[in-house]
Amino acid sequence: MDTALTMLADNLLVPTILFFALGLVAAVMRSDLSIPVGAAKVMSIYLLFAIGFKGGVGVSESGASGKLIATLFAGAVLSLLMPFLAYILLRALTRLGQLDAAAVAGHYGSISIVTFVTASNLLETQGISSESYIVAVAAVMEVPAILSALWLAARSRPGTKLDATLLRDILANGSIVLLVGAFVIGAVTGKPGLEQVDEFIVVPFTGVLCLFLLDMGLSAGRSLLSHRSELSLGLFAFGCLMPVIGSVLGLGAGVAIGLSQGGVFLMMTLAASASYIAVPAAMRIALPEAKAGVYLSASLGITFPFNLTLGLPLYAWLAAMVA
Repeated sequence: MDTALTMLADNLLVPTILFFALGLVAAVMRSDLSIPVGAAKVMSIYLLFAIGFKGGVGVSESGASGKLIATLFAGAVLSLLMPFLAYILLRALTRLGQLDAAAVAGHYGSISIVTFVTASNLLETQGISSESYIVAVAAVMEVPAILSALWLAARSRPGTKLDATLLRDILANGSIVLLVGAFVIGAVTGKPGLEQVDEFIVVPFTGVLCLFLLDMGLSAGRSLLSHRSELSLGLFAFGCLMPVIGSVLGLGAGVAIGLSQGGVFLMMTLAASASYIAVPAAMRIALPEAKAGVYLSASLGITFPFNLTLGLPLYAWLAAMVA
């Protein structure tokens, strides 16, 4: 227990997490502190570019392997199945209708790239290595969860389907395009390519992440305040319980594949996170009747803060104990 508490303190008392907490506090205080929209967009582009490129470089050095394929497959399966677990849990804990429960559930098979980036940064600060190709799993886990959510929604609203327009919008989502594109470029150019941009994507990375998490803290806090009338105790319980369930599934998958301690931790993080970018965009197109305030508050206002403050230290501790 002492080890777990020490790890919790070490993981919480880092600039990235503390800047996120500052954003939450500022939002609750109704401060006028804000990050310009354009600046926040640039920072998100930078983070996606940096994490994707470094992941691609790592794959170029290690090469493709059976473990890589197994990890990608495990990520896709988790993404496909977890919305069903989330849906069952939502129906048990909340009074959400089938359509809203399906929309919320879809967010919990997909991933939060910022949570993943924060977890990767925690590993770097602690000097723990991980399989670089885990970043590819992040891209793989976006689409299957949306398919599951639409299948669940179709049970309550006949006619719901994945048409060509929605599929194009999902695959052309800027986050996915940049993450996958940077990963491929990093894999093609390898270490020589990294040396050319090293001072741009390595040295400033943590500082940019701190500012971006400050903005995310502001967004999460304001989302909770603006949609507080639509939130229930059951939804709060779901937003904290579902990521823990997902992390256990990610732990099992990582250990079964034989990933390192860092790799298991990142797999747990992906399985525990909830999308607040790609899936909300898809839900707005496919399920416009679903309450956006509910699914955004669940993923961004509840699960995201839970993961950054309590979840990541818990997952790191479990990965260290098991892996």
